[in-house]
Amino acid sequence: MLPLETLLPFLGIAIMLSLAPGPDNIFVLLLSAMHGTRAGLTVVLGLCTGLLVHTAVVAVGLAALLAASAVAFTALKIAGALYLVYLAWQAFRAPVGALTTSDTQVKTGKHMYLRGVVMNLTNPKVVIFFLAFLPQFVNPERGHVAVQLMMLGFVFILAALLVFGSIAWFSGAFGRVLMRSARAQRAVNWFAGSVFLALAGKLALSQR
Repeated sequence: MLPLETLLPFLGIAIMLSLAPGPDNIFVLLLSAMHGTRAGLTVVLGLCTGLLVHTAVVAVGLAALLAASAVAFTALKIAGALYLVYLAWQAFRAPVGALTTSDTQVKTGKHMYLRGVVMNLTNPKVVIFFLAFLPQFVNPERGHVAVQLMMLGFVFILAALLVFGSIAWFSGAFGRVLMRSARAQRAVNWFAGSVFLALAGKLALSQR
């Protein structure tokens, strides 16, 4: 069991890291502005599910294999870049105008949740970051290392929920005002598509 003097500083660092501009929080900001707060919060749940998977992978030691395998890293990196290109294509083609009730339900349910999961899991840098970051707060004298890693992962997920949830809330509220204009909707869609393409290029060119 990790003491509070370890968990509280870790929570503070995790919040600061979650606030730093990166693919996940930019992803939440853009989709919340485009589809609303509820959609953004659903994406956040998907991203945090991905973080849970990354935590489990690190806890059982599989992350070390991924970090050591150039083929696995490249394959996951390419998959993530292609997914971001797909999101960019969808943003460029997004319709302009008021969404129907059925459209809103689709975009705030399973569809958005899976977007968050895939977005997080196809970024190999997340699991490698966890592999490098979490063990620094582990003390083998305090018990099973895997349990400590899972605890730290849960605390990091809590920080992500707080930060990403806040981003989704405020961005969604701003988006509701912005989306009253068809011209503004079109501009947001094209901006989002361009950002997704830029993130895809950055991921594709990234090194371990």
